[in-house]
Amino acid sequence: MSSTLDRLKKIISIDPLVQGKQDDLFIGHPFSLDYNKANVLICDDDKERVKGIAQGAFLLAFYDNEETVEEAILLRALAPAKLPTDNTVVSSMIEYYKDNLPTSGKTSKLDDFTRYEFSFSGLECRVLGTFYRNSIGKVEFGADLENFYSSHHYSVYKINKEVLEFIVNQRDSSDIIAGNENEFAIGHVRYSSSQRFQTQNIDERSDVYINPADLLGKRTALFGMTRTGKSNTVKKIIQATAEMSSKAKNSVLRPDVNVVDNLKTFETSGAPKYPVGQIIFDINGEYANANMQDNGTAIYEMYKNDVTRYSVIEKTGFQVMKINFYKQILAGFELIKSYLIEDNSGFVKSFLAIDLSEPEDKNDRSAICRWERKRAAYLCCLKLAGFTVPSNMGTIKFEGNKELNKLVKDDETLDPSRGISFDQAINWFQIIWDNYESNDYFTKYRKKNDKEWADEDLKAILIFLTRKRISGRAVDNNGYLKLRGIIEQHTATGEEAFTSHILKQLREGKIIIVDISQGDPSIQRMYSEMVCNSIFKDSMYQFIGNSANNFIQFYFEEAHNLFPKKDEKDLSQIYNRIAKEGAKLNLGMIYATQEVSSISSNILKNTQNWFIAHLNNEDEIRELRKYYDFDDFADSLIKFSAKNDKGFVRMKTYSNPFIVPVQINKFSV
Repeated sequence: MSSTLDRLKKIISIDPLVQGKQDDLFIGHPFSLDYNKANVLICDDDKERVKGIAQGAFLLAFYDNEETVEEAILLRALAPAKLPTDNTVVSSMIEYYKDNLPTSGKTSKLDDFTRYEFSFSGLECRVLGTFYRNSIGKVEFGADLENFYSSHHYSVYKINKEVLEFIVNQRDSSDIIAGNENEFAIGHVRYSSSQRFQTQNIDERSDVYINPADLLGKRTALFGMTRTGKSNTVKKIIQATAEMSSKAKNSVLRPDVNVVDNLKTFETSGAPKYPVGQIIFDINGEYANANMQDNGTAIYEMYKNDVTRYSVIEKTGFQVMKINFYKQILAGFELIKSYLIEDNSGFVKSFLAIDLSEPEDKNDRSAICRWERKRAAYLCCLKLAGFTVPSNMGTIKFEGNKELNKLVKDDETLDPSRGISFDQAINWFQIIWDNYESNDYFTKYRKKNDKEWADEDLKAILIFLTRKRISGRAVDNNGYLKLRGIIEQHTATGEEAFTSHILKQLREGKIIIVDISQGDPSIQRMYSEMVCNSIFKDSMYQFIGNSANNFIQFYFEEAHNLFPKKDEKDLSQIYNRIAKEGAKLNLGMIYATQEVSSISSNILKNTQNWFIAHLNNEDEIRELRKYYDFDDFADSLIKFSAKNDKGFVRMKTYSNPFIVPVQINKFSV
């Protein structure tokens, strides 16, 4: 706690309008200035004295003409700027080279005046905003220029460690103090891959902090090539979130607390009111299993008491993600829908559109009767497809009637309402469908009740069950055979779906790791969508009921394997819904991938936090240019040193008004 207080005192005591103007860090004067850019005249001696000016470096420009002007323009170094004298200098330099005369060092043949002229260059800078003193004497930041004066009246300075730490930890709200006890250090400022001038001394680094409100309930993107430190950054975020969760005001989620009150408590205190749940979809198995790169820092090992691991196959130490399709009907059907989502057959689409949920009004006997028939016919499809029937489920019940029972079997002893075997039920439904268009009972039923005996849902199931699109005709489709590819996800034991277990633990603030590394891509997407849908639906139910939702953070590694593609038009997909609607439900999304262009634009447009490492082609850079001012870093992002640049990112967070180049701290215990 003492170190936190010392850190706060240090940051609060910084006054960039006083401490940012140091003679030994002066670099030059602007020769042009407008609302967006400034061009600065600099000489080589000043560059050397301030230990270089890297691309992306922060600079401060002060107005010198009036002492009453208490403001400083924040600049970012971009590229060399052309000087009016450049053509003359180049011509003179060429003449010297032609004469084979040295122009630098102790053997230089240049006269003092020429050497002086040759030492100047221009620096193009981006205008990021203005630091100014408000009416009560506090320094504030505005992300633009309210006014600017004649450029030659400004002096530009490089920034020292303390002022730089103040600048890079700006927040868009004056109520948030950077570096407070609820914030965490994500890394330190780093301008370039080359570090001849940049200090290697830890005590001289400018730390960068993240406000927890920037992450919880927000969308966070991590982009970069393999082995650039994305997983390390994700682990840092998981670690920080776990620490925040431990500071929750209440240890138990209270459904009677208003959701708005829950959110306000977090925003004003900086700590969540309830423990934060975290769920990691581990597509490579690197979080769920120990590996060489962890070196004892695997998430599941660090938080043994709070982590539960799930797998699509049975493994020691893992909960298996299988469903009893007969007992957990809705959960099982969701899995089937995910499995068959890309099948465009008309009869399959009709089958996937059925509603198997039980009617809410238990006194509506007609609705209950129709639901029981749909449920029974659906379970018969499972039995025919080869799904093992649970040992305690020998019979199946639904409402028939004497005339239909006699049609199925030429006597009245068969009564589905009292319970019949699965084989008898299958035979019952098959005969009903074969006679549906020809038997007088169904014709009379239509005339008497002005509706079909079998509604559209039941018809869709009977087509699947009998594999006949038209009643009484020959088999013309694969029907229930299409379900055989998902049999491995069924278990004949278990009374509760694993999705319910996961949701319960997330509401308690636990960490869930879903290992989907083993299985084909369709299985990976299927389980991911099923779990996400379950959490989203519960959160929406809580929201509509004006009950509190604790924060739940989703982590998606290799997100391009799960998320909709860039040109995907279906905005109802669960990942799009989490991105667009998750904020009001306290659902956060952290996703990592190598390709910006592979992610749906609807998700990108709703992303508030960006961590960008090395990208190796212009297509990705072109996509990135659309967001914030990443265009300033386009050149440096495409350059890369595998040895030195791991964890070097350009970071834009929700409450920080501009991008900061950061070296992410290495994740450790």
